[in-house]
Amino acid sequence: MGDQHEITIRPGMGAAHYWRDLWRYRELFLFLAWRDILVRYKQTAIGIAWSVIRPLLTMLVFTVVFGKLAKLPSNGIPYPVMVYTALLPWQFFANALSEGSNSLVDNANLLTKVYFPRMIVPASSILVNLVDFAISCVILAGIMIWYGFTPDGHAILFPLFFLLALLASFGVSLWFCALNVRYRDFRYVVPFLVQFGLFVSPVGFSSAIVPEQWRVLYYLNPMVGVIDGFRWALLGPAFKINGAGLFVSALLVFAVLIGGIVFFRRMERSFADLV
Repeated sequence: MGDQHEITIRPGMGAAHYWRDLWRYRELFLFLAWRDILVRYKQTAIGIAWSVIRPLLTMLVFTVVFGKLAKLPSNGIPYPVMVYTALLPWQFFANALSEGSNSLVDNANLLTKVYFPRMIVPASSILVNLVDFAISCVILAGIMIWYGFTPDGHAILFPLFFLLALLASFGVSLWFCALNVRYRDFRYVVPFLVQFGLFVSPVGFSSAIVPEQWRVLYYLNPMVGVIDGFRWALLGPAFKINGAGLFVSALLVFAVLIGGIVFFRRMERSFADLV
């Protein structure tokens, strides 16, 4: 007989190797992301143009309603530029949350057949939205050129605020992704939260108009600090950043991320039975 190999299974062994498995299954992660990109744009009437039309229409509506009708201040920056700068992180967050929350349910057949770290599934949905984000960045560059606006040295910190947006998107997606497996009602909650969040986040307006007595409650929305950071990095001192508010938002982002990872890992063992 040939060589025999003994396999020992110990309690907690899966948890110890979980993070190593995430790296081992990186090809699956890339495959799922590439598959979702192809599915998103395959057999669509105008394909990738949807990634251009949606934020442009949102920018147009916000510019007309808040800039022309309500005449809210834009701190000397063209209103379309101010709005679109905020749409960069918000659209990324909203799309990642909407798709990430349904990612496990949409891949139910895969979950029940093979083992792999389930966190790969919502993570791959985040990667898909990077494509739309990159397209939006190109559009913003075109809008800035059109208005003759050039970012200053603050732009060097743009990747830092993008990382904050990425962590916020992933953390919230983990929470709702796990909850959606157990409670299917959450698929109806997420669109409402996205729509509500759009109007309580400084997308169509500047944080400067928020009354002082509401600032503490206002900065409990982690996307406020992210959006303010994007504007400060790309539009310069016209949009002064609130240091305390940014600190609170960043703290909440990391709290949501860590809590999401812990909650997701705790729920993960029951996904195959519930999905």
